[in-house]
Amino acid sequence: MSNTIYEYTEVKGALADHIINTPELHKYFTEDWRKVKTSQYCGILNFNNADYYILPKIANRDDEQNLNIFIYMLMYAYDIKLFNENIASRDNLKSNNILEVFIQMFTSGLLNELKKGIYKEYITLQDNLPVLKGKYLINENLKYNFTKNKIYCEYDEFSPNNTLNQFFLYVVKTLQKFVKDKKLLKQCELILDEVEFTQIDINKLNIHFNRLNQRYKTSYEVALLLLQKTIPLFNQGKKSFAFLFDMNSLFEKFIARMIKEQFEDVKIPKKSRKFGELYLKPDIIINSKNLIIDCKYKIIDKDKIASRDDRYQMYVYGNNFENIETTMLLYPKHLDDIDKEIILGDNERQVKLKIKSIDLDFDGNYESYLNNINNKLKEIISG
Repeated sequence: MSNTIYEYTEVKGALADHIINTPELHKYFTEDWRKVKTSQYCGILNFNNADYYILPKIANRDDEQNLNIFIYMLMYAYDIKLFNENIASRDNLKSNNILEVFIQMFTSGLLNELKKGIYKEYITLQDNLPVLKGKYLINENLKYNFTKNKIYCEYDEFSPNNTLNQFFLYVVKTLQKFVKDKKLLKQCELILDEVEFTQIDINKLNIHFNRLNQRYKTSYEVALLLLQKTIPLFNQGKKSFAFLFDMNSLFEKFIARMIKEQFEDVKIPKKSRKFGELYLKPDIIINSKNLIIDCKYKIIDKDKIASRDDRYQMYVYGNNFENIETTMLLYPKHLDDIDKEIILGDNERQVKLKIKSIDLDFDGNYESYLNNINNKLKEIISG
């Protein structure tokens, strides 16, 4: 697979110049004395009509396998449903870039729901009509119809031109800029032809789901993910884009979701909890195991223990959260398996800390990959 760059490695040539000259990309890379390096962000960067894959180092320098695993992790962490099992096949992943795979997933799901029937809801309209419809508006008629043979009225109409469909039309039109094969997107656009196109600010969306539109929720969530993670870039008249994910967040979301599906009474804190003047937010709390886990996407040397800051963090967790008997730092495996257990502190304030690594490598399809990681994780937590 050509144009592959790995995390925490140097970027060279025209791509490095492009990154330096594009402020929107600076947060995703590091620069030191005009040398540009990738950081913890992985995904795809399009420049001069060429795709550059920035991949995590999971498999042993096997580009296609690393790409597959990365996409599997994204699909599972963000709970992206497979509307077509062939989408996640190894051959399909090889022939498409990461963004195209996700757009294909979104479009297949949305088209499937639109074919069942476009979502409609009652919206309130005001218009000047030849006959009365709904409520007669006195003030508006005095203002607009003093000499006209029309009636200004307000009425409800069961219409497809609602906020949800306007959002989908905006997404469908936006995503066409990033893919070569627009066929399915064009089909969705055709079905939405009665919907008014409007610019959407995803930070101000206020869409509520009910029993009538619930079937569109997965498509909505995948669309939001695509819009939030895709960064359009324009440099000297040339269009390019980036589709990048923070591996720290991805690793945490991936492990957290798997643990929540495996064990009872699991909490994934959304916000910090206050302990006096301390604000603490562990990644994962397994109350049924009296265990706190923090996921750390970093390389750890088998001959050394975890960093001082990481150890201190787990000591503070163990001394403040009730009923916690053990803490764990979980790292992705780099070269060697890590399996250590140490005691932090002394006397009655001791905290047991397990330091573990999980091998995210596996050569198989999506379901087999999840089963494999699931078994590894069970063994680590129960061991």
